[in-house]
Amino acid sequence: MATPTWRRPTLSAQYPAAVLFDMDGTLVDSEKLWDTALHELAVAYGGVLSDTARRAMIGTSMAASMRLLHDDLGQPERDPRASATWINERILELFRSGLQWRPGALPLLRAVRTADIPTALVTSSGRALVEVALDTLGRDSFDAVVCGDEVDSAKPHPMPYLTAARLLGVPIGRCVAIEDSPTGVASALAAGAAVLAVPVEVPVEPCAGVHQLASLAAADLELLAALLGEPLA
Repeated sequence: MATPTWRRPTLSAQYPAAVLFDMDGTLVDSEKLWDTALHELAVAYGGVLSDTARRAMIGTSMAASMRLLHDDLGQPERDPRASATWINERILELFRSGLQWRPGALPLLRAVRTADIPTALVTSSGRALVEVALDTLGRDSFDAVVCGDEVDSAKPHPMPYLTAARLLGVPIGRCVAIEDSPTGVASALAAGAAVLAVPVEVPVEPCAGVHQLASLAAADLELLAALLGEPLA
């Protein structure tokens, strides 16, 4: 986890105290790369990964994903650590081949940074993958980075988002978290953040405290500020 080196600005009621960004499927279009690696491993194990199992993996930790993969293939006896090692090596190859921004993600991130609003990257991906992704995202784009292998409890547990707020030195209740998956949304809600959901692969059920958009292209600083006030219609 990166320790912030910036001077925290005075909190303003106009904007969030911080914006906390998920990575896969939210900022970058990396879920397709995970699809490739997971389906390749399933074939290597002599099976085919079901769509149901794949959707259930989105937003979860590596350990949980490997359990879902093995159970889906009817091979629960397989070593999840060995499978995770294979996936990590393959994903690193795919990440290095290039990552594409999700629509509207880069302009929103730039607008948040220009407004001097603290930011954190809060992801279920491990540090090795995140280091590669930061070549695309920009290492100066975030004041703190929380990786899935650097917290005791991963999403949907609230710890990743609580950790990000602690590193930034801001109250979680004044933060906006931006997520694409039900697992990530559950984590941010449990932590106490306001949530902007932009579902891609898996629908997010409507619930209190969560505003949904089809794309971050429709998001701006005014919307983020409004999420901390009266619920949007």
